[in-house]
Amino acid sequence: MIKRSHGAVAVVIILAVTGCAKRTSPTPSPPSAPPAAGARRALEAREGLASYYAPAFQGRKTASGAAFDNRELVAAHLSYPFGSLVRVTNLANRRAVLVVIVDRGPAPAASADGVIIDVSRAAAERLNFVRAGRTRVRVEVLRWGD
Repeated sequence: MIKRSHGAVAVVIILAVTGCAKRTSPTPSPPSAPPAAGARRALEAREGLASYYAPAFQGRKTASGAAFDNRELVAAHLSYPFGSLVRVTNLANRRAVLVVIVDRGPAPAASADGVIIDVSRAAAERLNFVRAGRTRVRVEVLRWGD
């Protein structure tokens, strides 16, 4: 058992309090940077895998009724409303592209593997993952469709 005198305890308390009560001027926090020109705040964001449409889908009717065109910046998502504007960012290289949701997908097997969005070939090229076939992405809804 360690014996402490009241005087020693008081000195420890005084040193602790005065050490914590240092009077220095607070360091001002830097001002937050304004958003980049044209930057849009995401309404919802998710991360997962992206894949892209096979050439066989060119010209076929999408779930929204539009003809699919692999040269346009469009995509398929399981639940986002048609016409939603979505930013897709390749997490491996930070390339991003804006796409419009025009179809339903990915297929159940791909979804089970973690694919959350299918993009057109044009979008996959801009994201630079055509050769790989799939890539990890961040999907951000910028505007909800109808």
